[in-house]
Amino acid sequence: VQLQASGGGLVQAGGSLRLSCVASGRRFSFGNYYMGWFRQAPGKAREFVAGFRGNGVNTYYADSVRGRFAISVDSAKNTAYLQMNSLKPEDTAVYYCAADRTFRRSWYSRSADDYTFGGQGTQVTVSS
Repeated sequence: VQLQASGGGLVQAGGSLRLSCVASGRRFSFGNYYMGWFRQAPGKAREFVAGFRGNGVNTYYADSVRGRFAISVDSAKNTAYLQMNSLKPEDTAVYYCAADRTFRRSWYSRSADDYTFGGQGTQVTVSS
């Protein structure tokens, strides 16, 4: 599975961005994967932001972004989106998407270490 995140940029506090994660691979289907968005700021550990399973039927959010960020999924395009509203300077980080096959475990994990597939991240910078 290959994952490509895009859509980052520079935005003022209170602004919005929409990140995309395009997945590709033989017979890829979101229904067979746990998907997660993670971010890493300079000098900090990678942290969970949001994720889903089951083509977006079940979604998960970090407390720090709940109510501001929203996931959507276009299964036909193998693309997941992270709509980020009311951005804050503390949201500044490199954002990554990650995937893991659902047969490997029965629970949704918020740890980046539990994800097998990842890709290049996209920089999000929020100015104050």
